[in-house]
Amino acid sequence: MALGFALAGPAIIDAMTTTPEVREAARLYLPWVIAAPILGIAAWMFDGIFIGATRTREMLITSALSAASFALAVWALWSYGNHGLWAALMVLNIMRGLSMAALYPRISRSIEAP
Repeated sequence: MALGFALAGPAIIDAMTTTPEVREAARLYLPWVIAAPILGIAAWMFDGIFIGATRTREMLITSALSAASFALAVWALWSYGNHGLWAALMVLNIMRGLSMAALYPRISRSIEAP
């Protein structure tokens, strides 16, 4: 996805709008769109594992921790405008991935093989 956004991002933007100001603004934030799949993949993969293992309690705990990290990042990066908001979103995804990775060994050990 990141490679696709990197290669086709400008064309996708151009297909979505013809307004020059919107195109310019979208291109300004395109690097964040490219980074999002790279920085978020661990969280999204662990989502599938945790859901499949019916470990919603652990997902709730890691989501709460990540949401608190996001709020702190928004507060700390507020002066950077939309770039700060995008950076805070990356913090959220990174924290979700790291916190679920920390719990994964315990979950993996608790699941019996068929």
